[in-house]
Amino acid sequence: MSRASIIVVTHNRPRLLIRAVESLRKAGTDLEIVVVDNASSDETVEVCRSLPQLEYIRIDRHQALGGARNVGLVASEGEYVGFLDDDDTRLANSIDLQLDILKHEPKAGFVYGQAIIGDREDRPQTRSYPRECAQGDIFWGLLEHNFIPSGSVIYRRHCLSAVGIFDALPALADWDLCLRLAELYTVVAVDAPVMIWRQSTPISGQVTSDAAGLVSNSVRQFRNWMKLPRAAAASRRKKQMLWRAFSENMAEHLICESARALRCGELRQAAKNLSTIAQLQPFTTARVARKRAHKLPGMLRSTWKRTLVESQD
Repeated sequence: MSRASIIVVTHNRPRLLIRAVESLRKAGTDLEIVVVDNASSDETVEVCRSLPQLEYIRIDRHQALGGARNVGLVASEGEYVGFLDDDDTRLANSIDLQLDILKHEPKAGFVYGQAIIGDREDRPQTRSYPRECAQGDIFWGLLEHNFIPSGSVIYRRHCLSAVGIFDALPALADWDLCLRLAELYTVVAVDAPVMIWRQSTPISGQVTSDAAGLVSNSVRQFRNWMKLPRAAAASRRKKQMLWRAFSENMAEHLICESARALRCGELRQAAKNLSTIAQLQPFTTARVARKRAHKLPGMLRSTWKRTLVESQD
């Protein structure tokens, strides 16, 4: 049995898949690599069958990412488990490093690290995310915003079994899983890059490129997360503080993604992003708006201000 299983879900991206698998071979010395082909319609089947030492599973009907990962999870056998998107890559020796950390931290549910942000041409930039990696009891901070790069995480399998499998949440399955684990277990981290994350764009077609949809889903899921035992037992003041902090982070995200949509010529997406502000805590988002509105051109700034006024009525 391999020490760790890494599951890669892929769909019609054979060139990127090869790169991801090659990076995994350099990242760990005792890995089971499981590729779940999520109903690809191109040459992905042939590419996967040509790659050595690879567990290949094909799904004939396309599933949400969480569902496809669950298929790979059930088929894998490693004591530790990780997931890597087919357009991301792992840095050399990074998985071995994280496995050693988990070995010496038996109470930790998972270990994560920073991600170097890469552009759509696969060129790594100088930024890493998050700037600092929180450790220990991260449950409350993780409720406020998701600071864990999904491809950087190595989970302890028996801890995964304790909280269940991925839920079918568009773009939120990783956040949800880490939250459920962080409620029960301590978390450790490598305060250094362990992967390169290929950033989505407003025109890439990925779920994470639709900031408005992502924030709307996050708001709905936040209400569900507040029903988790630790959150439900919190004081009213604590819950209000969490909602304000969550709203502030989401508002910051909406502004940044709106500015990025404009740079890509997606005016409609930018306006849609800004209109989503009404779903957040009004006074908190008003403060963010005053601080960040200078990033937006005049027309969108007017849309932003009008939405804020309507949300406070």
